[in-house]
Amino acid sequence: MADLSVDEPASSLGPGIPVSSLPAKGRVVCHGQVESVTFMPADQTAAYTAIVSDVERERPALRTASGQRGRLRVVWLGRRRVPGIDAGTEVRLEGMVTQSQGLPTMFNPRYEILSSQENE
Repeated sequence: MADLSVDEPASSLGPGIPVSSLPAKGRVVCHGQVESVTFMPADQTAAYTAIVSDVERERPALRTASGQRGRLRVVWLGRRRVPGIDAGTEVRLEGMVTQSQGLPTMFNPRYEILSSQENE
C-alpha cells in the first residue's frame, strides 16, 4: 500500500484497493460503488450511511472468502445528506477501517466521486 502523507491529495493515489480486499482495520484508500444509502429520522442523531461494494463491471468474479461481494459501511456523522453520494455512484474513499456490527466500517472518510449513473 502507498505511504499516505497528509499533503498528498487522494486523487494522486490511484483508484485504491477493491472493497473485497480491505484489511480488518487500518488506514486505506479503496474504491467501490454505492449500493444503498440510509437516512436517519429527524428525531435521531444526524448520520448518513452508505453501503459500498466492489464495482461489478470491473471485477465480476471478486468475492470474499465466504463467496459474497465485499461490502463496506461508510458513515458520515453529523450529516443528514452528503451531496453526490447516492446509490449507483462510484467513489474512492480514504480513511480508517474498523469492524462494527460485523461489517467493515469507515467513519467520516475523505471521498472522491469517480462517476455517477445519471443516464441509466
